[in-house]
Amino acid sequence: VQLQASGGGLVQAGDSLRLSCAASGGSFINYSTAWFRQAPGKEREFMAAISWSGRSTFYADSVRYRFTISKDSAKDTVYLQMNTLKPEDTAVYTCAAGYGGPRSMATMEDFASWGQGTLVTVSS
Repeated sequence: VQLQASGGGLVQAGDSLRLSCAASGGSFINYSTAWFRQAPGKEREFMAAISWSGRSTFYADSVRYRFTISKDSAKDTVYLQMNTLKPEDTAVYTCAAGYGGPRSMATMEDFASWGQGTLVTVSS
């Protein structure tokens, strides 16, 4: 399965943004999907993950109450709704699919597929 991340852009602090991760050449069946971000000069950081059924989710503590992960199985697309954005949320956001539950995605090293990343810039 190939993943295409999109939806990034330039927003102001306090704004919202929704990222999309669309699957092609396959589907998310049996895969959990996670969102990560990497800011300049920093390591990749886990944000959130969702099971293939969409019934189970897991979040990093830092974004638990601001970000929401969801999926539309009919469209084979996973979303990351980001609210109350802060300048420190500026990063390249990317999605990844892998076998395992959402919690395991936070520390997983071998993913089946990665998206190419989409840049989110939050101005103060």
